[in-house]
Amino acid sequence: MEACQPILNTGLRGFKVATTRISDVDGSAGRLIYRGYLVQDLAGKVSFEEVAYLLLFEKLPQKEELEKFKKQLTEERAIPHEVIDALETRPKDALPMDILQSAVSMLAHHDPDTRENSYEATLRMAIKLIAKFPTIVAAWDRIRNNKKPVDPNPDLSHAANFLYMISGNIPDDELSGFFDTCLVLHAEHSFNASTFSARQVASTRAHIYAAVAAGVGSLSGELHGGANTRVMEMLLDIVTVDRVEAYVNNLLDTGGKIMGMGHAVYKTDDPRAHILAPMSKKMGERTGEPKWYEMSKVLEKIGKEAFKKRKGRDIFVNVDFYSASLYYYMGIPIDLFTPLFAMARISGWAAHVLEEQFGGGASKPVLYRPDSEYIGDYCGPDQCTFTPMEAR
Repeated sequence: MEACQPILNTGLRGFKVATTRISDVDGSAGRLIYRGYLVQDLAGKVSFEEVAYLLLFEKLPQKEELEKFKKQLTEERAIPHEVIDALETRPKDALPMDILQSAVSMLAHHDPDTRENSYEATLRMAIKLIAKFPTIVAAWDRIRNNKKPVDPNPDLSHAANFLYMISGNIPDDELSGFFDTCLVLHAEHSFNASTFSARQVASTRAHIYAAVAAGVGSLSGELHGGANTRVMEMLLDIVTVDRVEAYVNNLLDTGGKIMGMGHAVYKTDDPRAHILAPMSKKMGERTGEPKWYEMSKVLEKIGKEAFKKRKGRDIFVNVDFYSASLYYYMGIPIDLFTPLFAMARISGWAAHVLEEQFGGGASKPVLYRPDSEYIGDYCGPDQCTFTPMEAR
């Protein structure tokens, strides 16, 4: 019998499918770069609006450019009433990421720019999507809780406006600043699964709504998005700091995973985790409930030690590890953690769609069409002979 063909289920790991000028992840050194800037040099120093501008236009904005961009975003925050009406017909227990994906598709129905395949039209649609994502997420959370959606507040920043729309209360500067930094940290991360999905659809010359809907769908899968939701569920299961060690040992004894630890690319701590941790600590102090942060710190220490002892190798925290407790302290529902990810990442997805379709001095636009190795030798060396139904 001939030897079996090798299985090529690589997930494209190690294969470079395109060039990009947008971002780079150096997993060995723990470096994340947006358009040449280390994320550590941006977080807490520039606003999400500035980072979105950087990703779209390849440079940090001047003051006048930023004000114009903010005005564009503010003017595009509202979503058509038909979309709100449609959301009100959805089952209240529908998954938030499914709601977001369907809302993105519905927005396309109301945008005449979808009929124009140009850089200018795609850029306009990109700005609309960045502006509207928070409105969709906040509106859905209100609707499913039998509350009237809160209209966007044009006097608030992108981050503060979302917190206002979801709660009905204007947040203070510290809270909105922390959330703004979270958006900056999640804005872009090179060719991850959702970004690749968006670029693949964009390569067909589909409009940006179709590409972004694909990105949202990809992010909804548990192997890509949702890790910080499961981190928070893990912390809620542990309950108290003194139970962390027993929980970790039982988890590893039964073949489980410590959520928020380990990453497909980083071979050291995710640099974003070290920016999120102090904010979680501060929010714990602010809310008078520091245990979620304290539990996370103990879990990180014990988890790393236990994993090293059992597996003989190191494991590191990723961005989800501390964002979980931080969002929880902010009063954001656990099942909205992944939509928050999408609210930030839409800026990166938009930049990648523009690059994929119009080059930007990097990619050569080309239809993605990978090959596969057919291993379905069902009838031996010869192809199968068709047998009619009555003779089978």
